[in-house]
Amino acid sequence: MSMVAGQNDPNQSNTPSEHRFPDDARTTRSHAGESIEDRRNWPGIILAAVGIVLVALTLTAAGYGFAGWAVIAGIIGVICLIAGALIVVAEHRRIKMQEGATLTEPRGH
Repeated sequence: MSMVAGQNDPNQSNTPSEHRFPDDARTTRSHAGESIEDRRNWPGIILAAVGIVLVALTLTAAGYGFAGWAVIAGIIGVICLIAGALIVVAEHRRIKMQEGATLTEPRGH
């Protein structure tokens, strides 16, 4: 018995030219995986990750008594966390506005 790849088969190869966001072929939710799939979110995600690491470094530096380094890492960490969150929210707002929806509209999530 031979198996033929169906429309929703995840093993079916997709060329980059066929790829569209959102991926309606494999999900019923309009924004499933948006944060990872949309490359415009990546700088925000990376900044948030760097901010988390810097907050951990702040706590480590403060624990070892390096007050100057703790203050520097804390300030930069908070800036990275806020900037990362703002980038992700701005991109999510842009996607929602293209659909004519507000940011707080629960449709699709």
